[in-house]
Amino acid sequence: MEPSSTGEGIGKPRDSASPGDLVDLGKIRTLLQAEDDTKTFTGLALVKSLLDNSPQLRDDQDAIQSLWGSISAKFLRRLIRTGSASSNSNGKDMLNLAVSVMHTFSILLPAEALGESKFTRCIPLLIQAVLNSSPEITDSLLRLLYTLSSVPQGAKAIIEVEDLSPLTEAAPSSPLVLDIILYAFLNTMGTPEGKQTLVSRVNDTIQSLVSSFKGTDSVTLLEFLGGLLRQVDSSIFPPNPTWLGAVVGYIQNLVRSRPNPEARSAYTNATASLLQVYPDDASKLLFTDDKDADKPLGYLLVHLLLIDIRSSAPTLLAKINSPEYPKISRRLASAFDTTTMFIGFLVRSLEDESMGSLVMSPDSLLKLRQTISETMSVTVEYLRDRWDASVAGAMGLHPEARSANTVTSMGTRHTLAWDSMKDAAEQDPFILSAIRALALWLREDENESLRKEATGLTDMFMDLYTSKTSGDLDFRSPILVALEPLVTIKRGREILLQNGGWKVLAQDLTNIVREPPSREDDMIRGIDVVRVLLSVVELERGGNSEEWMDLITTVAAWDLPDPSQSSSVQEFEVSLLQLCCVILTNASSGTRKRYKHSISSIAGLASQLERSTKPTDPLREQLDDVLDMLSELR
Repeated sequence: MEPSSTGEGIGKPRDSASPGDLVDLGKIRTLLQAEDDTKTFTGLALVKSLLDNSPQLRDDQDAIQSLWGSISAKFLRRLIRTGSASSNSNGKDMLNLAVSVMHTFSILLPAEALGESKFTRCIPLLIQAVLNSSPEITDSLLRLLYTLSSVPQGAKAIIEVEDLSPLTEAAPSSPLVLDIILYAFLNTMGTPEGKQTLVSRVNDTIQSLVSSFKGTDSVTLLEFLGGLLRQVDSSIFPPNPTWLGAVVGYIQNLVRSRPNPEARSAYTNATASLLQVYPDDASKLLFTDDKDADKPLGYLLVHLLLIDIRSSAPTLLAKINSPEYPKISRRLASAFDTTTMFIGFLVRSLEDESMGSLVMSPDSLLKLRQTISETMSVTVEYLRDRWDASVAGAMGLHPEARSANTVTSMGTRHTLAWDSMKDAAEQDPFILSAIRALALWLREDENESLRKEATGLTDMFMDLYTSKTSGDLDFRSPILVALEPLVTIKRGREILLQNGGWKVLAQDLTNIVREPPSREDDMIRGIDVVRVLLSVVELERGGNSEEWMDLITTVAAWDLPDPSQSSSVQEFEVSLLQLCCVILTNASSGTRKRYKHSISSIAGLASQLERSTKPTDPLREQLDDVLDMLSELR
């Protein structure tokens, strides 16, 4: 682009000229900087026309920034204020012009310019203008706010507006409002100050939105809440919010109405997100039924989610590389997460005498038990197929026999053409949600047939257990929950040992022992590992004694951490010593003789732990048993 003879205009192309090319930018800047409002308004109108009709100018970043710098921020705010307060056509024209020009510049300017005060100081006025603007102006206005919400300064300015009711009242008819609020929340969380601002604003904003959607189908609101509650730090949400009951009511209304796929996705995601942030309160509201109701809603909700899983899983693998897979997998992951929460709530309610009665009628519970078992059987089939497509090649194929290897970030492995091109199975949150629900049901429901089916996933469990790297999904805890019931049957123990399960789990224990002080989560996981290995040692005679005895060597060299540790650390220490005692008891006398020095070291650890444990401590009795067993072995 060449300058005009004046040095300030837009030069003509050699073979064509658009109307905007003939306008002198210098004259426009003069009009914009004039003290006369009429001239300034005329200059602003010329800017709009020029930007709308000159593609070359839109690509000239220097000219764009020069024009934007010539526009008075104070004049823009006055146009918005006057235009939003006036009901005549001239006032609406003022508002329309200001919004159109700002929206165009918000697209053309670099992202850092959106955080400047010329934009952000207009945000309260723009929000107020939503209240009385025409549909056409409202659309441009909301698109401008949406763009500004993408930068932290703009997001913060939106959240700090005292009265967001013009936005929240427009939300039922303008879904873009919900995106504006969502991005404003997400982009404000980056700083401690922004997070503190959210704490004081989020409850009122959600309450205002919930009130605005009264009398609607609330689908867009539930979709918004499903994303907000899942993505925003749960610490900013208040305990026992007044809007929780109303949101649950919206979910129940959709459950009753046999909704379309969009509505089903909305209430499924919202339900899972509510349970994640408010596990106790939301569980009671969602799962507790009026036993005299014709259609108990808690039962109906869980039943519909299970139907969705069973009907979708058989065709899911074929859609794994389709554009709709992320949305489908998120919905099904939410359905699994809700099922997990329901199972946990049901177990707690059966153990809690204060609840007085069942959360559902016995008939509903029996029906759901059968439906959950059928759904988990389908889940086992899907997980097997997905893992075969992703890694194994065929069920039961030993890792060393896998062919057609390819190199990935996890190492060399078998990958078939129908696996996901974007995310491997160990990076798919849907897989984690499915395993979590399956594991809990395997543990809580004594269904031997389902447990036998699930033993066919042991190779997958072991691969996923060792796949944990920084930033990836952590499958270890749910896998341990699944293994606990599986190793109670002979087939489960055999398959675990055949797939190197002892080595994998013992290595995890070794890592925990060698890296003190560990996190609380590590201690809890270590206790779960010991529980699984104890079942294997106690029930599976004739195992690989040398491999098992390696753990004895590791523990014997252990330096116990500071005795003033948490109760979970002490419980882990005692449980690990119990495992060592059982391994040594089952070992041959010759093996025990070879490990006599290790036995003495472990006895010393037990004595050290006893000295730091109070006589009234619940672990003291278990520790005394350990000392007695070690005394007999020495």
